[in-house]
Amino acid sequence: MKKIHTTKMINTGGRVGEVHSPDKTMNFQVVQPGQKVAGATNPEQLFAAGYSACFNGALGAVMKERNIDGEAVISATVSLYAVSERSLPDVKLGVAIEGAIEGVDLETAQALLEEAHQVCPYSRAVDGNIEVTVKAVESI
Repeated sequence: MKKIHTTKMINTGGRVGEVHSPDKTMNFQVVQPGQKVAGATNPEQLFAAGYSACFNGALGAVMKERNIDGEAVISATVSLYAVSERSLPDVKLGVAIEGAIEGVDLETAQALLEEAHQVCPYSRAVDGNIEVTVKAVESI
């Protein structure tokens, strides 16, 4: 495989700390899921942001290959599920992807989303590791 891009983020403090890029163009305070702190985020939000953007990019490539025009909007909802009652964090991620595609019916949109799911790098990375659902919707 030929590497075509690399990026790096640095964290201190784990889920109660900060994360930044080496060049400081991105810098976020990190808090526990469910906490509301102005300007702060959590790993699940960052994962959802990356997954939705990557998935929409893959969908755009699929649509271009099929000569389908229209704007697509993708949401990625990341959930944490308790695996056991252990005192250590024993959780698993799940992702629900919803997509709305302008100018196509739901059946066509679902087929395009399923194809994008096969080529999206995030989808490939989590394949077989976490549950991911993909659903076409009228609007997001």
